[in-house]
Amino acid sequence: MAAEKLHDVPENLSEEYYQITLDIMGSFNKFRPPLNLYRFREDVGRIDTFYKAGGRLTNEQVEELANLVTEGFIFVSRSDHPIYVKHISHQLDLILVDKNLKESEIADIIVEALTMRLANFLDQPVKALSDRLREDLLVLTEYLWHDVHRIRGLMRRLHQNHTLAHHSFNSGVVGLALFLRLNAEDFKKQTIKRRMFDNLTTGFFVHDLGMTKIPQFVREKTQRLSVEEQNKVLQHTRVGYTMLDKLDLRYGEVEACVGDHHERLDGSGYPQKSRGMDISFFGRLCAVADSFAAMTSTRPHAKAMAPGEAAAELVRDEKRYDSRITKALAALIMTEQVKG
Repeated sequence: MAAEKLHDVPENLSEEYYQITLDIMGSFNKFRPPLNLYRFREDVGRIDTFYKAGGRLTNEQVEELANLVTEGFIFVSRSDHPIYVKHISHQLDLILVDKNLKESEIADIIVEALTMRLANFLDQPVKALSDRLREDLLVLTEYLWHDVHRIRGLMRRLHQNHTLAHHSFNSGVVGLALFLRLNAEDFKKQTIKRRMFDNLTTGFFVHDLGMTKIPQFVREKTQRLSVEEQNKVLQHTRVGYTMLDKLDLRYGEVEACVGDHHERLDGSGYPQKSRGMDISFFGRLCAVADSFAAMTSTRPHAKAMAPGEAAAELVRDEKRYDSRITKALAALIMTEQVKG
């Protein structure tokens, strides 16, 4: 909710502060907001402190604050952005109503929120936590639906070290970036179905669901896996697929990502050893995103590859990966500043 009036505010004010809204203010603790609040004094044309974090507002101050927010005179400092990121990551839908945030700041919030949700869900893959993750993913698709180029900010913020949550986030972002690039014309023509986009996004982020049933010491093992441990890992796509019912995620797009992301064009993958176009397009897309995310993060048994090097290797591996998708990845890496 935007402020109704704001008079004679210096043009450079937005570089150091941004205006707080009633929606955001309502998400704070009523008496103990989590960060400093500043008031614009119209009579003298400057900012001064209204409230310091750690203090407590009186009933009178709460009422006064609400009036000042409505008038558009309450601001937060951009230097407090890390605190704001932590706060709003628990209520991600607020990024859709806070018009004062820069895209880079929103990208920080999305990374924090989705990584947190993924970590919670993958640690305890139950429906309640799946639903919370799904809610945040639908906020992400709403955010991207209005401007697909916003994915660039997330591509520049991929995690560098490997955890299951970090890998799931990176795979999700890369998968989305590839899908958006490959379907750019359809998005322009608005022929992409929103429900499909929502479900595919969920599939990208939860594709490794079955890995939650693999003991952490196996996932993080630096030595060669035993035959029994290898067999457990090879079953994770089947296990993840069977988990979808209890999580109410039995959508075709999610099934394709969870079940097919380790299939390979030459039949060398698993679990079905499917070949070529028998592998779903979404599965082939998720396979590239999953492999790229793994190759470009530091894992217990391998150092991270540079994004360009990883993309080039996948392009060369045309017997196993869809060349249309890997070439789109290489082009994407060349045009975006992806960290390596």
